Amino acid sequence: MSSFRRCTVLFFGKTVGEIVENEDGYTFAYSGEYLADADARAISVTLPLREEPFCTKTLHPFFDGLIPEGWTLDIITKNWKIDPRDRMGLLSACCRDCVGAVSIISGEAE
Repeated sequence: MSSFRRCTVLFFGKTVGEIVENEDGYTFAYSGEYLADADARAISVTLPLREEPFCTKTLHPFFDGLIPEGWTLDIITKNWKIDPRDRMGLLSACCRDCVGAVSIISGEAE
């Protein structure tokens, strides 16, 4: 079995789905429980509510946009020793308490 990394995606503090990185790229999927909620809203216009997962070769631009840039990214990569090309590593390390409604909580590698 190949290894992969996963993170839980929160929207206004509520779990909405999961993003997974594997050898083929990245997959984001809304949870069935969230989709069944009458108050469910999409986290982005580029990630509308649907049962089918969103699969991309590179980190979806919405999630990549949550990662800090510029001098903040330089400090993070230097102090936490994270490769700036490790987008999932940066997402899980830096985006637990983002500005805005979406937060990312790191999951365990499998």
